[in-house]
Amino acid sequence: MEPAKKLQALPYVEQMEEKKGFLSRFNQLKVGVIPLPLYLVLAAIVYAASVYNQLPPDMIGGFAVIMVMGMLLGDIGMKIPILKDIGGPAILALLVPSILMFYNLFNPAAVEAVTTLMKTSNFLYLYISCLVAGSILGMNRKVLVQGFTRMFIPLVLGTIASVVVGVLVGSLFGYEMKHTFFYIVVPIIGGGIGEGILPLSLAYSQILGESAESFVSQMIPAAVIGNIIAIICAGLMKNLGERKPELTGNGVLVKTKGGDGIKEETNINKPVDFSLMGAGLLIACSFFIFGGLAHKFLGIPGPVLMIVAATLVKCLKLMPVKMEQGAYHLYKFVSTSLTWPLMVGLGLLYIPLEDVVKIVTPAYVVICAAVVVAMVGTGYIVGKFMKMHPVDAAIVTGCHSGLGGTGDVAILSASNRMSLMPFAQVATRLGGASTVILATLLMKLLS
Repeated sequence: MEPAKKLQALPYVEQMEEKKGFLSRFNQLKVGVIPLPLYLVLAAIVYAASVYNQLPPDMIGGFAVIMVMGMLLGDIGMKIPILKDIGGPAILALLVPSILMFYNLFNPAAVEAVTTLMKTSNFLYLYISCLVAGSILGMNRKVLVQGFTRMFIPLVLGTIASVVVGVLVGSLFGYEMKHTFFYIVVPIIGGGIGEGILPLSLAYSQILGESAESFVSQMIPAAVIGNIIAIICAGLMKNLGERKPELTGNGVLVKTKGGDGIKEETNINKPVDFSLMGAGLLIACSFFIFGGLAHKFLGIPGPVLMIVAATLVKCLKLMPVKMEQGAYHLYKFVSTSLTWPLMVGLGLLYIPLEDVVKIVTPAYVVICAAVVVAMVGTGYIVGKFMKMHPVDAAIVTGCHSGLGGTGDVAILSASNRMSLMPFAQVATRLGGASTVILATLLMKLLS
């Protein structure tokens, strides 16, 4: 090729290489685990079906809608600076669908499909049963027993302090004590949305005879605000530990020669067996059904009895290890893949934006902050007297006021203490389950 022709061809070659480079980078982008080009195709199919009223008004259509939105909003929430550190995926997955519904931007066919999935098909209840059964059965028994023993006093005293402070601050702002306790304090320390608010909403519904979704919309704002404040407190505790190293174990909870002895991942960590996951699904459903059956004879709401039954089965070693493994892996699948889509369904159907706006006021935020600060502060003070590292004790106790497992990750990430995860799970799950049980019994007595 002549030099002049080479010069003319060069820009074309460079343009082609740039296009190839752009396409390569575009193909590498992902929404969750799905490559972006494939996600766009799938989303376009679901959107077109809803526009032309060809979206199945059943579980298939409902799952398609919430999965498409949940994956996108969860992925965005994990990438936005600052927001990703304060539970961004949950916040976006709940609020964006609620905003879209408020402005009537949701296609009626999509709303019908999601309503069928969430209410008629009871996906909400299935999610709860898988989460409760799998998370408790999947915990290492040593962590369950030892962790609860070590965290028992700061957790109990922190819970009492948060209730007392929250109710008193609520009274100062003119809130009725009963309302403050059941709809602000309890949702914050109830163990998150899946493990706390949803079982609470079902229990309140059975006791008071109103729809569960009305209680969800009242309680979720407190849980979200409480989680954000808990994350901020964890960051402040981390900074305190950096300034005063004698107050922190940098991820070790107890002041002993060998530390607390539980720093590695202790959950069941074995290859996934899909047949065992099938057994886990049966176990989760059976726990839920047992709760409903026992409710007939004991009068205690079914979701609470389900939590009690799973905890007793785990502590007494009544379940074969293989079955626990199946229930745990099912829980991991459900919590990993379906949490953000479930949040979309909740935001779409259970969080009327106008109700949330009415609930959240400056006074409401101050009450939520008082609850969390009382919890964290008590953990710090009690930790000093129990031969614990006070900074780490405060952070673990603060996990009791987070958004369940998601809140634990966010709080421990903010404090750079992921090694405390087993104890955070004890604080969140057992503390949350105890709160749900006691709040339900009190609601039954006072109603």
